[in-house]
Amino acid sequence: MKRTVRHLADGREIIYFDEEPHPRDARDTRDLPPVAASSEIRLDPLSGEWVAMAAHRQTRTYKPPADLCPLCPSKPGKPSEIPESGYDVVVFENRFPSFSQGVTGEPATVDDLGLVPTAPGRGRCEVVCFTSDHDGSFAGLPASRVRTVVDAWADRTAELSKVEGVEQVFPFENRGEEIGVTLSHPHGQIYGYPFVTPKTRRALDVARAYQERHGRPVLGDVLAAERKSGSRVIVEGEHWTAFVPPAARWPVHVLLVPHRQVPDLPALSSDERDDFADVYLRVLRRCDALYDRPLPYIAAWNQAPVRVDRELGWLHLELFSILRAKDKLKYLAGSESGMAVWINDATPEQIAERLRAAG
Repeated sequence: MKRTVRHLADGREIIYFDEEPHPRDARDTRDLPPVAASSEIRLDPLSGEWVAMAAHRQTRTYKPPADLCPLCPSKPGKPSEIPESGYDVVVFENRFPSFSQGVTGEPATVDDLGLVPTAPGRGRCEVVCFTSDHDGSFAGLPASRVRTVVDAWADRTAELSKVEGVEQVFPFENRGEEIGVTLSHPHGQIYGYPFVTPKTRRALDVARAYQERHGRPVLGDVLAAERKSGSRVIVEGEHWTAFVPPAARWPVHVLLVPHRQVPDLPALSSDERDDFADVYLRVLRRCDALYDRPLPYIAAWNQAPVRVDRELGWLHLELFSILRAKDKLKYLAGSESGMAVWINDATPEQIAERLRAAG
């Protein structure tokens, strides 16, 4: 793979990941003003969780027509975020970031009352385009392209981990309008958070308590139990197993877990990256066959934090969908949204059986 770094008209970094060497010398001809991010984070005194405020994102691009897609390669008279006329995988800084290195300010408190801490939302947000084909999908990629995407994720995780103030790196993909996607081109994002996220902190606390009590990683024991039972396993490879979690929250819910404990994507071996590509594509194609339509989903990488508790982390990918039938959505209503208590309309065993049958 060849990695080429260039810059867009407003100074943002763009990185090409090519499977074969290509010259990447096209210039961004747009007249762009500098990125103006004004992110702030506030610590909720009732939950102890950070909340990001990014009001500047209200003006971000929203559902453009296909011929004006900002993620497609540039064409004569139609420049886009990618100056080249084609690409394999490309990553660039988000023009409307939730977190940015350019944010100014100092830690303070709301209204100077000392109750609600605030700080600049310093971090980094990137966009990852998986293919130049506007009408493609991750499930339609060849395994070789998925491997390139994995290498790009690993590269960006390593680089963002070096960025001042970044405490956790989160690659993810949102797919489908039902999920809230505003750009239909196949793409994902990477957030470099200036704090350890609440979900990760809770998972680390659980992992620590389990390790102290049993002397083993909790996800390792869950993985071993799922492989032994097999009732919720969807796909099993040499280095990865995909299964429906035994307490699944979503109508479609799958974990992809490597058989070896590693903290993050850069720690994966070459063989593990290749095997992930095979296992993940088999899962995604079952997902799209489940209701005989493209499945809207979120695919979220759970990685160890950059600086703390890395020995407790066990990298895994969580994929879930709000689609509970071909034309019915699972809404997060009172119990889920109000109390964070999930109620699933199907058992994990039923979900696993449906996905296996869809294969």
